[in-house]
Amino acid sequence: MTKRPGQFARRSPRAPIRRLRLCTAALLLAIFPGSMQAQVPAVGHLPPGQAAKLASKAAGIPSSKETKAVKRPTRGARQHAVKLYLRASKLFLAGKFDAARLLYEKAVALDPFNNDYRQAEEIARNHEVSALLQTAAKDQLMGNRTGAQSAIVRAYHLEPKSIEVLAHLDQLGARIASAQPRPLYANVNNILGGPVHLEYSTARHSFHIRASERQIIRQVFKAYGIEPMLDESVGANVVRMDLGDATFNQATQALGLLTDSFYVPLDAHRVVVARDTAQNRQRFMRLDLETVYLPGLSSNTMTEVTNLAKSIFSAQQVAPDPALGSLTLRAPQTDLNAFNATMHQLLNGSSQVLLDVRLLQIAHTSQRNTGIVLPQSISAFNVYAEEESILNANQALVQQIISSGLAAPGDTLAILGILLASGQVSSSLFSNGIALFGGGITQSALSPGPLTANFNFNSSESRELDDIELRLSDGQQSTLKLGSRYPIETSSYSSLSSSVPSIPGLNVAGSSSNLNSLLSQLSSSVPNIPQVQYEDLGLTLKVRPRVLRSGDVALSVELTLDALSGGSINGLPILNNRSYEGDIILRAGGAAVIAGDINSSLSRAISGSPGISEVPGLNQVSGNNIQRNYASLLIVMTPHVIRGPHAAGHSPMFRVVSIHSPQ
Repeated sequence: MTKRPGQFARRSPRAPIRRLRLCTAALLLAIFPGSMQAQVPAVGHLPPGQAAKLASKAAGIPSSKETKAVKRPTRGARQHAVKLYLRASKLFLAGKFDAARLLYEKAVALDPFNNDYRQAEEIARNHEVSALLQTAAKDQLMGNRTGAQSAIVRAYHLEPKSIEVLAHLDQLGARIASAQPRPLYANVNNILGGPVHLEYSTARHSFHIRASERQIIRQVFKAYGIEPMLDESVGANVVRMDLGDATFNQATQALGLLTDSFYVPLDAHRVVVARDTAQNRQRFMRLDLETVYLPGLSSNTMTEVTNLAKSIFSAQQVAPDPALGSLTLRAPQTDLNAFNATMHQLLNGSSQVLLDVRLLQIAHTSQRNTGIVLPQSISAFNVYAEEESILNANQALVQQIISSGLAAPGDTLAILGILLASGQVSSSLFSNGIALFGGGITQSALSPGPLTANFNFNSSESRELDDIELRLSDGQQSTLKLGSRYPIETSSYSSLSSSVPSIPGLNVAGSSSNLNSLLSQLSSSVPNIPQVQYEDLGLTLKVRPRVLRSGDVALSVELTLDALSGGSINGLPILNNRSYEGDIILRAGGAAVIAGDINSSLSRAISGSPGISEVPGLNQVSGNNIQRNYASLLIVMTPHVIRGPHAAGHSPMFRVVSIHSPQ
């Protein structure tokens, strides 16, 4: 082809298409590298012709026979395929794998010789299958089993040979199989010897039937996979039953009310149905034996529970064991279940209060003794007469002092001073000092009493804190005691006579002389046996909590304080008693405080000279002895509701319409 001057070279019409195909293939390879590889077997040991066929088939190139059967696409078909390919690529990038796969399939149908279209279709199919499996897993977690099953089935239609799809399909089949009713007597070996449990279908059913009672009973039980066996007592009246979206228990309960019947399981898949009468229940109902453990109940409560089982639940045999806290019942299984549910509500449904009790005892004692105590007496005496009295009373000591040369024989003052200094002679007149007046034989002296200055202070304080937690049921009374038990002799017992009965060889004189003296000692003694009664001294607190419907707590409090008064009558001590009783309403978590003075005393003694000690202001200088004693008790009670009143639940309501045909 020659190019003329002034003319442009004419391009081939296939050039843009080839460039577009190359760009699209490069884009797909960049986005999904290695996502699709051709599974080509090893061709090293195959004949050359067969290896070429396998390579061309793996590459998506039609064989010679297929080429003859499939016509070459026209130019317009190839252009339309390119447009579909581009649209599908945009949808693929947007995450719409289903729509992209459909456009890729149309592109392959228009141009089957283009290998890029086939690879793009496989990639879109793989991504769509992965998205469906992820959707199925999400629906399974959310509880949407229908959506999960639909996604797995769609994935199986797209890739029936995928290992992941087959694994999810196996799990789906296992779930569906487990929901189906089991065959008759499938697990009979596992339930022999125990209570019979019906294996009914868990699906919900709706019933809109107008037929005889026997026909309605058969239809309802068979809808849940249970085979009913009707007794002769079941009636044949025509009734109507309208019940929507009901479980097995709801349907059988409505059926029993409608037909006045009851059923008894024979095995896992069969029941017997009879008219609800006392004779039929005694005839058909099985009696099960069960031991119910009720620990912590008192003997009175155990008796009430026994009467409840006999009168309300019609248990034929009830054997209580207070020692073990158990109750053995023999009754139908339905009655046992009702009894267990009732006891569970009675024991665990009542309110409970945790009462935090804090007791603070404060005792304080103080004593102060201050001031000056002046002499209360003054002694006057003659000095000469007192000296002569002391010397005459101690002549031996006086001679020793003179002979030793310590004093001259006529120096009476020196001799008297030596005697007083040595400590051999003492006199109260000279111990406090003297004041002399006069002279000669008439010399006299004054000796005042002792002068006392007091500066004494004693103080003691004690605090005692008790923190106690009480867990009480609603209306249960608890008693708290803190203190000691004091023995008080109320009476004594002794024999009426001190005589000992005559026993030969014992109270009659024997060979030993000591026997008579021993018997005389025993016969003269009278045995005395005391009768003692113990009294509780200290604090006694009785509390009874009641939980109100508003959530508040009402406390009934009884407080008693017993102590010894210090006095006695006929040898028996006198007791002081203080008590408090009342009701307190608190919010849960609020605190109630009870405070009181156990003991409080104040005493003051003034010692000094008459007149001076009575003058205001001057009496503070005199001796003051002040004693203060007081003891206080503080009780803080804080209730906490750890189990409040529960609202009563209600079962779903349904309506039963019964139409009986005239007899």
